[in-house]
Amino acid sequence: MLTYVLPVLILVVLFLMNAIRILNEYERGVIFRLGRFLKVKGPGIIILIPVLDKMVRTSLRIVTLDVPHQEVITQDNVTIKVNAVLYYRIMSPQHAVLEIEDYHFATSQLSQTTIRTVCGASELDEILGQREKLNTRIQSILDEQTDAWGVKVTTVELKHIDLPQEMQRAMAAQAEAERERRAKVIGAEGEFQAAKRLTQAAQIISEYPQALQLRYLQTMREMTSEGRNATVIPIPIDLFRGLNPIMSEHAQGATKIDPDNLPEPDVPPDPLSSEQKS
Repeated sequence: MLTYVLPVLILVVLFLMNAIRILNEYERGVIFRLGRFLKVKGPGIIILIPVLDKMVRTSLRIVTLDVPHQEVITQDNVTIKVNAVLYYRIMSPQHAVLEIEDYHFATSQLSQTTIRTVCGASELDEILGQREKLNTRIQSILDEQTDAWGVKVTTVELKHIDLPQEMQRAMAAQAEAERERRAKVIGAEGEFQAAKRLTQAAQIISEYPQALQLRYLQTMREMTSEGRNATVIPIPIDLFRGLNPIMSEHAQGATKIDPDNLPEPDVPPDPLSSEQKS
C-alpha cells in the first residue's frame, strides 16, 4: 500500500510546487495557456496548470530611468550635452507584455530621441530659463507614445546641461556686466535720493532758522564726542548774519560791462598817411 501512496504524494507535492505562485501587492501576473493570453491575475496566491500555463510577472511600481548624456545642437547652433531622469509605471500589464517585447528598453530609447528633438527645436536661452516648460513638453510626447504599451510616463526632469567653454566664459562676462549695471543703477538711485533729501533739508532750514542753530550744536557735539584732542571755539552764527546785507549790496552795486559802450582804443597815427598829406 505504501508503495502506491508514496509516489502519489510525491506527484502531488511536485504539482503544488509548480502550480502555486505568490504575487506581491505591487505585482501582477499575465497568464498564458497553451500560448494564448488568458487573463491578468494577482496579487496573492495564483494556481497554474503545470505545462499548460505560463505566467509573466510585471511590477506596478514607479521605475526610475536615467537617460544618458545626449549631444544636441540647439536652434541657435550651440552644441550642448543634456541628460535627464524619467519616471514611469505600468498601467496595463496586458499591453506591456503583449504589445512590446521590452518596454524598459523601448522607453529608454524613445526618451533619448525625444530629448534630442525637443532641445534641438529650442534656443539655448529657452533651455536654460524655461526648463520646466521643456520637461512638460517631453513628458507629454513620451506619454502619448507609450500609452499603447500600457506605460504611463509620470515625470521627466532635465538634470545637467553641459555648455562649451567659450559659451560659459561669454555667459560669465554677461553676468558680470549685468551686476555692474545694477550696481551703477543702485548707486545713482541712492545719490538721487540723497540729493532730494538734502534739497528738502535746505528748504526746511531756510524756512526755520532755528533748525540751522540746532544743526550747529549737533555738529559741535559730534566733534567733541569723537575722543580726539581738539579745541573747539564756538562762534555765534549771528556774527555772520551782518555780512549778508554787505554781500547783497556789493552784488547789486556791481556794474555790468556793455561791450557796445567800451571806449575806443587810441590808435597811433600812420606815418605814411601824414607824408601824403604834406
